[in-house]
Amino acid sequence: MSIADQIFIQNCKYILEHGISDEGQTVRPKWEDGTPAHTMRVFGLVNRYDLSKEFPALTLRRLSFKNCIDEIMWIWQKKSNDVSKLNSRIWDAWADENGFIGKAYGYQLGIKHKYPEGDFDPVDRVLYDLKNNPSSRRIIAHMYNFEDLHAMGLYPCAYSMTFGITNGRLNAILNQRSQDFLTANNWNVAQYSILVHMFARASGLEVGELVHVIADAHIYDRHIPIIEELMKKEPRKAPVLNFNADAQDFYAFKVEDFALEDYKPYPSKHLVIPVAV
Repeated sequence: MSIADQIFIQNCKYILEHGISDEGQTVRPKWEDGTPAHTMRVFGLVNRYDLSKEFPALTLRRLSFKNCIDEIMWIWQKKSNDVSKLNSRIWDAWADENGFIGKAYGYQLGIKHKYPEGDFDPVDRVLYDLKNNPSSRRIIAHMYNFEDLHAMGLYPCAYSMTFGITNGRLNAILNQRSQDFLTANNWNVAQYSILVHMFARASGLEVGELVHVIADAHIYDRHIPIIEELMKKEPRKAPVLNFNADAQDFYAFKVEDFALEDYKPYPSKHLVIPVAV
């Protein structure tokens, strides 16, 4: 039985039973028809995924595995803010007329900073410290740059990663300010799990835990019936992650280096999930 499914169901129950509705308040997101998109929301969810035991992919509905890897590589490997470099169209709503999302996400990870050891951008600094300062408590990369928020198409949702090594295993904390639980939860969990695998492989480490901290976890009003149907399903066996053994270089990893074996989620072709923007 997939642990990711169990955690997802527990979180959904908690949000629906203990969440606070923002009905009646002025909210920024709207549905495609212009209707305000209200939510049930809770503040402060913390989930732990032991990546050494299983890969956290939902079986309650199919994870778009290749696309979630493509996006995490677009941000952390390509350090891009150009939506034309993505294979999916998930960022189109936040791009300008030239196809850029401003100084957001990957743009921030490409900014170099001066250190005694030389000039590093945040990603290269993480790679350097994992190899050269494995006992450090300062291995952090973040994208919430206050100086540039005004120039971002969307403020970063998943905005920082903190890394730590214990007994040769790489652990990480993902901090997220806000999450549309149905649309994005397992997407973010899966892609940042892949990121931990990438950093671990490039640094000669095994994977440990991904700790996911969500400040505002919410379920949109039009998503509640979909969530309730998913919660009725019995979780299936978790898939196995297959990571190309020959791939070692962080900047040479490709989407094709990753595959899920024995992944048998429930069919989700009938699921139509509206997205609030």
